[in-house]
Amino acid sequence: MIMETQILEIDERSLALSKKIILSGGAVAFPTETVYGLGANAFDDNAVKNIFAIKGRPSDNPLIVHVHSGYNLSSLVSYIPEYTKLLSKAFLPGPLTMVYRSCNKVSPAVSCGLDTLAVRIPSHKGAQQFLKYLDLPIAAPSANISKHVSPVTARHVYDDLKGRIEVILDGGKCEGGIESTVLDCTGDIPCVLRSGLVTADMIAQVVGECHEYVMKDGEKVRSPGMKYKHYSPNCQTILFEYSDRAKAFAEYKELKSQGKRAVIMCDNSVYEELKPQDVLNLGKDEREMAANLYDKLREGERIADIIVAVAPLKQDGVMVGVMNRMRKAFG
Repeated sequence: MIMETQILEIDERSLALSKKIILSGGAVAFPTETVYGLGANAFDDNAVKNIFAIKGRPSDNPLIVHVHSGYNLSSLVSYIPEYTKLLSKAFLPGPLTMVYRSCNKVSPAVSCGLDTLAVRIPSHKGAQQFLKYLDLPIAAPSANISKHVSPVTARHVYDDLKGRIEVILDGGKCEGGIESTVLDCTGDIPCVLRSGLVTADMIAQVVGECHEYVMKDGEKVRSPGMKYKHYSPNCQTILFEYSDRAKAFAEYKELKSQGKRAVIMCDNSVYEELKPQDVLNLGKDEREMAANLYDKLREGERIADIIVAVAPLKQDGVMVGVMNRMRKAFG
């Protein structure tokens, strides 16, 4: 069913409308500090399944439940390890999702049949307003068509989901830019399932130790972003390592000579070295590159036939998450 899609400022009127939609089994797009989410009532099985349908999302790719900072977590999960309390104090509200053993109170579609539940408390003021107004756990993947570039503005959501949802709550451009770190907290030692703005080293500094998970072939997905090609722009892409940046520049010039609309995506240091005429500049440091990645990928698909990307020299810390998204985006 095609419906009218509105982009609305977050106020009493838009929150009341959003609550009406959520309680009737619908979905609402809302901002977080990382990317925009497509939220539905996590207790409502049909509403959760509807999210998968709206996005065209694979049914074995689990969702994250978002709650406000005062929500009673113990009503959703069966055990809260002591170390997660330290992590909560250090990083929440913020871009850290923690995976617990589930109480099985939410729809089984949220976790795709797993006995775990991924829970996040976003720090974005608009997200907290939305979640407190509803006072429900909200299951929410990114608010885009599955496998497309994640949205970091309300307009990005509109471009993907126009006619599929009624309301997009506009909270401005997301400052974080890449999805939250997902941390498995079901064992004695936390384990990063998906890298993000909260790094494994940052976690280890708080709790003493943190592992990083490597998915095995044929294994069931334990977290969003682990299995499928994601974050892909609607144009051709090619990714060069930092050491091959001269080859990337030569490829860009060759494509331009063939009449192709080509752009180079790189960090500021590579831009200053190569000085390409057509550039998607990711910025000077890891936080800027995280914040700009999806916005620049969306810009690239609008203006180019092909994006020629150069991987940054720095690939540790937050850049682990940035490079994870970049490699998935470029296939």
